[in-house]
Amino acid sequence: MTGQPARFTRRREDFTCEHCGTPVRGDGYTNHCPHCLWSKHVDVAPGDRAADCGGAMPPVGVLYEDGRQVLVQRCERCGHQRRNRVAAGDEPAAIEALYGRPVPD
Repeated sequence: MTGQPARFTRRREDFTCEHCGTPVRGDGYTNHCPHCLWSKHVDVAPGDRAADCGGAMPPVGVLYEDGRQVLVQRCERCGHQRRNRVAAGDEPAAIEALYGRPVPD
C-alpha cells in the first residue's frame, strides 16, 4: 500500500555480535548487542530484513523520548540512522558512555 507506514515484523533470531563476538539471544524485538550496543543494517522497516546494505551500526548517542532512553545508531557504510529503545538487558556502562554525545541529525 503506497503511503502507508511500514508495519513492524517481529522476528525471534539469535545472533553473534559482529563487533564484540557476544552471543545474543533474540526475543523478537532484539536489534542490537546488549553488551556493546552495536547493530547491523539489515532492515528497511523494523524486522523486514529488506536492506541490502549490511553495514555495521555503532551507537552514536542516547536520547530521552517519551520518558524512555533511546539508543541512536548510524550505519558506517551508508549513513542510515536509526533509533531504538534501550532494552532492560542492555549494559548500563555502555549506555552511560553515550551520555553527553551530540546526536547527529
